[in-house]
Amino acid sequence: MSIFINEKTPIIVQGITGRIGSFHAEEMIEYGSNVVGGVTPGKGGQTHLDRPIFNTVAEAVAETGAEASIVFVPPAYAADGIMEAAEAGIKYCVSITDGIPVHDMVRVKRYMNTLEADKRMILTGPNCAGTISPGKAMLGIMPGHIYQQGNVGVIGRSGTLGYEAAAQMKELGIGISTSVGIGGDPINGSSFREILEHFEQDDETHAVMIIGEIGGPQEAEAAEFFKEHMSKPMAAYIAGLSAPKGRRMGHAGAIVNSSGESAAEKVELLRAAGIKVAPTPSDMGTTMAALLNGK
Repeated sequence: MSIFINEKTPIIVQGITGRIGSFHAEEMIEYGSNVVGGVTPGKGGQTHLDRPIFNTVAEAVAETGAEASIVFVPPAYAADGIMEAAEAGIKYCVSITDGIPVHDMVRVKRYMNTLEADKRMILTGPNCAGTISPGKAMLGIMPGHIYQQGNVGVIGRSGTLGYEAAAQMKELGIGISTSVGIGGDPINGSSFREILEHFEQDDETHAVMIIGEIGGPQEAEAAEFFKEHMSKPMAAYIAGLSAPKGRRMGHAGAIVNSSGESAAEKVELLRAAGIKVAPTPSDMGTTMAALLNGK
């Protein structure tokens, strides 16, 4: 099995008729993802990429049985698109959109917390590369060919570092069960800890790699969860060892505001918990190989 998506998962694309949504929807279809339709308000009844278009997510779910969605909605309207998916009964949603206002994501989090726990949609992103279960389904913007199917779970705040880890592992013959981008914004749908819970329960995942960066408490929370609840070995890489305090570095969430948020402090916390940390980005693959070989 894999987490969140597989070759049977019915997927809709919110913003499928836009330039970016259309490009990546076509890539997902070519990869083999079960894209069953798209949503663009005002274009319901039309077709695009040989898939039906609906005015609302609720209509799309009712007609296609969609369980997953990917959001390519512009920043000003993306929060409404995410909440629309949650209200319509989508189980898993990836928000690719970058630049969603923090206040809008606060509204999203508050709204989702009002839903019953067993009916609450799992959200990853915004500002992420998406999710891929190699050989099964791609719900994102990543280059699918660099991912080899296997037994390592990957969670990353950085999309490009996630690609780099996948390419390095493939070169070493190491495959991935599912790779999940959680995004680099200050407020995102799911944290490292929340995704780790799913990997811990997944029989197909034998080890996990997290790719973090400066800013925020997520890596510290992941280290604590690993130490107290995980039976599977874990490796990590933390970007930003040379980043100055108080300066934003790339992602909106990559800024050190307080103690415990620098890369060096996070590395120390992870190692103290028994997690194997790659010293440089070029060592991510070899670090995972050593972990799997018990070294």
